[in-house]
Amino acid sequence: MDTNRILKPAILLSLFFLLFTSQVKAGKGDKPAYLDSRTPVEQRITDLMGRMTLEEKVAQMCQYVGLQHMRQAEERRMNSSQMKSSDAWAFYPGMTAKDIEDMVSRGEIGSFLHVLSAAEANKLQRLAMQSRLRIPLLIGIDAVHGNGMVPGSTVYPSPIGLSCTWDTTLVRRTAAETALEMRATGFHWTFSPNLDVARDARWGRVGETFGEDTHLVTAMGVSTIKGLQGEDFTGTTNVIACAKHLVAGSEPINGLNVAPSDLSERTLWDVYYPPFKAAVDAGVFTAMPAHNEINGIACHASKYLMTDLLRNKWGFKGFYISDFKDIERLAEVHRVAADQKEAVYKSVMAGMDMHMHGPEFLEPILEMIEEGKLTEGRIDEAVRKILEVKFRLGLFENPYIDEKQLGQQLFTPNHQQTALEATRKSIVLLKNSDSILPLGAEGKRILVTGPNANNQAMLGDWSAIQPAGNIVTVVDGIRKSAGHGTVVNFHDTGDAIPQLSHEKIAAAKAAAMQNDIIIAVIGENALRSESVNRNSGENIDRDNIDPAGLQNELIEELCKTGKPVIVVLINGRPLSIGLIQQKAKAIVEAWEPGSFGGQAIGEVIFGKVNPSGKLSISFPRSVGQIPVFYNHKPSQYVRKYLRTSSEPLYTFGDGLSYTTYEYSEPVLDKSLITPGESVNASVEVRNTGKRDGDEVVQLYLRYPIGDVTRAVRELKGFRRIHLKAGEKKQVTFTLTPQILSSYDAEMNFKVDEGEFTIMVGGSSRDAALKTNTLKVAGK
Repeated sequence: MDTNRILKPAILLSLFFLLFTSQVKAGKGDKPAYLDSRTPVEQRITDLMGRMTLEEKVAQMCQYVGLQHMRQAEERRMNSSQMKSSDAWAFYPGMTAKDIEDMVSRGEIGSFLHVLSAAEANKLQRLAMQSRLRIPLLIGIDAVHGNGMVPGSTVYPSPIGLSCTWDTTLVRRTAAETALEMRATGFHWTFSPNLDVARDARWGRVGETFGEDTHLVTAMGVSTIKGLQGEDFTGTTNVIACAKHLVAGSEPINGLNVAPSDLSERTLWDVYYPPFKAAVDAGVFTAMPAHNEINGIACHASKYLMTDLLRNKWGFKGFYISDFKDIERLAEVHRVAADQKEAVYKSVMAGMDMHMHGPEFLEPILEMIEEGKLTEGRIDEAVRKILEVKFRLGLFENPYIDEKQLGQQLFTPNHQQTALEATRKSIVLLKNSDSILPLGAEGKRILVTGPNANNQAMLGDWSAIQPAGNIVTVVDGIRKSAGHGTVVNFHDTGDAIPQLSHEKIAAAKAAAMQNDIIIAVIGENALRSESVNRNSGENIDRDNIDPAGLQNELIEELCKTGKPVIVVLINGRPLSIGLIQQKAKAIVEAWEPGSFGGQAIGEVIFGKVNPSGKLSISFPRSVGQIPVFYNHKPSQYVRKYLRTSSEPLYTFGDGLSYTTYEYSEPVLDKSLITPGESVNASVEVRNTGKRDGDEVVQLYLRYPIGDVTRAVRELKGFRRIHLKAGEKKQVTFTLTPQILSSYDAEMNFKVDEGEFTIMVGGSSRDAALKTNTLKVAGK
């Protein structure tokens, strides 16, 4: 046998491979391949990971809070118990800011959150550039409705307000502008959108959500993701989004954050999973499990949710980040792990890729790899995705931001205009007795009063206090919009709701007697800076959803003056406002409207803007009605509450206008279809009033009689349209097999045969809907 003939090709092949790999290692020129921007991202990742030690890999999975945040948290002098329960503040006992800086310079930290300034972001990146491999940091922030945690940024309406616009194009624009302001301040990643479906007004985080309906939450969530990430998040103007919280933490058994959720598989698939499936389809690159357990399994240790469902079944390509210290809670709260080491093991094996936050994550992983419990291959899976983000965002080319340009990149005129438009469209007019609004108040004396009349509560949760020049308070907005000759007076009740006293109420009543019209601005305050005065937002859950403190008494006493009282609500969740509904002449739901809340409120009250917002969540009459939502099962109200109404005070889709609209019956292009066909449903909408306005056309389905009970109606389409006075438009919805499908008794997703009821109107209320019937039959 001629061995030379056999060996020569093998030797040549080996030489070629060595030459190729050396070129990949070296890149084009003298740079390592991973530092050469002309090298494809996958090759850059492979080259870099080939150079990394195991410790450097695991470090990429470690996130810490920022240095300034650590100092502020230490100043609060929190004890160990407070530290464990806090989801907002953190420092690391025994570790100084200098220790953290040294860790960064050694490449032992891969990510940060709660970095409070552009200067600090640059400082941390400079430290990272001192590390052996010069891997930049990935810096995240809770930019939930604008980059509001950074002073000077544009603050848009909170998500519950944005969802009341029913305008997905506008929501996408707010997210895209948020991404620009984030990148300008050194942030690359927002822990948003919140895809929880909110069904319990006791829960303090309702304001972070897009409301009670799966279809609307899904549409708003996808628009947010696409606005933040662009088409694929590559480049210097995009950030990565985070789909959270997986799953159903918005329906805890007692209304408290972190409390267990106990829901059927059918409810999960019908209500809670669809927004996450759509987020994966939209390319969201990070996801965050929920604090809670679901049906006895802690979400942070759920292999089913993280790996089997999202990654394997739905094709999730990104990485998971834990919520704030929730890996620790597997041992400390849920008791599904004996200690931190086991908690880390269970979470990582379930699919977790990055730890929020602090020590006691890297060390257990290294120990378990040495023991053979974890493999380096599992670590490589996580790290590849984290590095991919850093490459695609351009951080290896330039991790810094130009601090001198901040003034030109934040709160820009275009962003201000978007925020104002969003606020105008988000305001919901709930009551307007005797058409008191819009005010034609020339020559009148108007009193503005109440705890939220002249403060920054309108910014909501996840916002720092903003410069006074960037905010229009309610009293300022009313003064700006008032007509010539109208006198606008302000009586200060103080803005701390818990400190509203009988004496302050009496003084406000006396001031009201000297005026013709009263505008009372009440509700909630979710600002994190308010501390003990805070009564909404994350971990601010309530067993009573009446307006907090003596606000009901304030409204009652103002109404006793005999002067018309207009109530403006600034709040992050539905409140029980039965007394206010009875006594006030008008109710304006402004939610947490952001930077230009006062301006938009003033414009609505004086008719410069025709209100067009529609509720994305129902208002219970009292806490005892919870849960209350429009898409309930047929048997939910067969029995009634004793001596009180079983209906919500206001329901999903409600919202008044200064004009009126008339709907035709929906017309179908086919009245009979097979299960695989689509059908078009068209409706004509006419503005029958004397003012131009926007209407939100809503389409609901009721599914056929079958083996499984279905809701009395379910939102399946919506369209926001503008109509001039007297104008008529046709709106068409296409109902595809996907929309017509539902889960049968065996959990097969399919189109049932039978009669579907198509309902179209301006609210989910029966009286507002026009109907037609679609029949589906087999071939």
